[in-house]
Amino acid sequence: MDKLLQAGDTGYDEARSVWNAMVDRYPAAIARCHDTADVVAAVRFAREAGLEIGVRCGGHSIAGHAVPDGGLMIDLTPMNAVRVDPDRQLAWVQGGALLGELDEAAQRYGLATTAGNVSHTGVGGLTLGGGMGWLARQFGLACDNVASYELVTADGDVVRASADENAELFWGLRGGGGNFGIVTSFEFRLHHIGTRALVAEFTYPSSAGFDVLRTWRELNATAPRQATFTASITPDAVTVGYVWVGDGGFELLDAFRAMGPTDEQVEEMPYLTLQSRDDNVQGHRYRRYWKGHYFKALPDDAIRALLRTPGVSASLQAYGGAIADVPDDDAAFSHRDTLFEFVTATRWVDPAEDAARIGRLREYAATLAPYANGAYLNTLNGDAISRAFPPAKLTRLTALKTAYDPANVFHLNQNIRPGGAATTDAA
Repeated sequence: MDKLLQAGDTGYDEARSVWNAMVDRYPAAIARCHDTADVVAAVRFAREAGLEIGVRCGGHSIAGHAVPDGGLMIDLTPMNAVRVDPDRQLAWVQGGALLGELDEAAQRYGLATTAGNVSHTGVGGLTLGGGMGWLARQFGLACDNVASYELVTADGDVVRASADENAELFWGLRGGGGNFGIVTSFEFRLHHIGTRALVAEFTYPSSAGFDVLRTWRELNATAPRQATFTASITPDAVTVGYVWVGDGGFELLDAFRAMGPTDEQVEEMPYLTLQSRDDNVQGHRYRRYWKGHYFKALPDDAIRALLRTPGVSASLQAYGGAIADVPDDDAAFSHRDTLFEFVTATRWVDPAEDAARIGRLREYAATLAPYANGAYLNTLNGDAISRAFPPAKLTRLTALKTAYDPANVFHLNQNIRPGGAATTDAA
């Protein structure tokens, strides 16, 4: 482990700066870890010193969980190695790697696994929360493609979790977030996908939005698994379409053209370009806020509510396919019967706009809440943890948390409180 970074040291401000510029906190120290032994040393140091622990991978948490004010940030970003075995179709990924690093290593062999859609997102945070991406309808979520984890516990022990070893911990890590320890290595299953993708987007005036979204909903019901249907709603327009990974995908275009779009963008591109095409939009250091829901149906009344946007935008992304093939009890991740994920998000620069922008998003999300069946763990933002897990799963996760982290050392996350006491070592 490098010398601990403290305020005034070169690299300290860069290391504490994360994706959401609303997060402006000052850790007492930052431990930049290069291997599992460094992580063990950092955890033990923090506990002995009574410091709150935050863990940084990609730094994409909307709440800035990685940055503990006055605590110890355990920075995994130097741990970004990816090793691929193309014959066995496996990848070993260190806990601080970004999605783009995994994609680039696997695509040398025409392989990939489900890995989000913004290349500078951390593998760890995405995967531990479930891990949606353009391949999920074909191959399952990121967490469904993990064969094993290496984990540092709150006591500083190193354990391995797989279907055959610490199986209950393996169950909880597949969608239960960072509650049980710090994952220092993931073993992923890879899939042959080639190197090509197709993105199709069709824009219509808002006046046509109701009919367009109804037709889009019906088209999604019969869409091949290679296609992930998408929609975006703004006050002035509705844009619908799909992302197709692999060769082909052109057979769906005529149905969208038949609805009379005012504009269309149809583009073939390398898979790596698809995975990074939203990077600028999702760039670092803007002020940000979002709210999300899961919908297991999209009735007409929900469509009407979507279109009554108070000057903000929203997006929908289709689930189903291989996501729903996995039995719900197979992993901590829940709501596998979700049809669409809804997110409304905004970004800005001026702090004076905070209250107005956040208020509009909360208002809009609240109008959609009656149609929601839950929410994605990774998009929770001030929401109860029960939105991500039904009661029986939350009970099981609480027992697992109590077994591995009874003092709630790892609580800067979408926290599952241990049974009995929910105290921490922090002063």
